[in-house]
Amino acid sequence: MTEVRAEITANVWQVRTEVGATVAEGDELVILESMKMEIPVEAPCAGVVASIHVEPDSQVTEGDLVVVIDEA
Repeated sequence: MTEVRAEITANVWQVRTEVGATVAEGDELVILESMKMEIPVEAPCAGVVASIHVEPDSQVTEGDLVVVIDEA
């Protein structure tokens, strides 16, 4: 299992995946928004999305758990 965490404090603008989705390394999982800039959160490895811990319009701080990927 790989935990994907927020790198900055930001608002969650979009969730671009769903539980059970197969993702490749580099796929966009979530788009964060901070100071009118879009910051993509990308999959660090290939696998299947096991859980999503954010939703649009929520707020994350640096280090918050965003997505868990079950590595392929």
